[in-house]
Amino acid sequence: MRTPFVGFSSILVLLVFVSASCSSTHGSMEMERTLAIIKPDGLIGNYTDDIKRTIVEYGFSIFKEKIVQLDQATVEKFYAEHSSKCFFSRLIKYMTSGPVLVMVLEKDNAIADWRALMGPTDASKAKITHPHSIRAKCGLDIERNCVHGSDSPNSAQREIPFFFQELSADVVGEHDEL
Repeated sequence: MRTPFVGFSSILVLLVFVSASCSSTHGSMEMERTLAIIKPDGLIGNYTDDIKRTIVEYGFSIFKEKIVQLDQATVEKFYAEHSSKCFFSRLIKYMTSGPVLVMVLEKDNAIADWRALMGPTDASKAKITHPHSIRAKCGLDIERNCVHGSDSPNSAQREIPFFFQELSADVVGEHDEL
């Protein structure tokens, strides 16, 4: 039995239909963005390439990135919500101890997915409960945990323009979950 011949116009109509269907379900949604930081121990420990490779393997796009050396005033301002906590001075010393890589990650559900990929804040606990997470592989403890990520759409909307002023009007957050 011969395969029926499908004409060019039939294929064209099919392609237009599929394209219209895809754009109506996916084209109107904007990707969510989150801030990601590879902290000094990540850069100094040569984990940067592995972390970036993992980010891409998990479906994120790295929308923007830059390496910066943070000073005390910048860290104090960025982590202002922790200023009354006992670890604040250690956090400042740690975050100013070397350069950091600051990135804007983009994908559907970026904030929650990045938080899951990072693993628990305490890297020593992450090694037990989430052994494949970035913090389990690269971090040392609750303070030297290698990476940072926005914890909510509100945080992302504050944190992204903190480092990338040109994106202040571009930040998209669709849901508020941790």
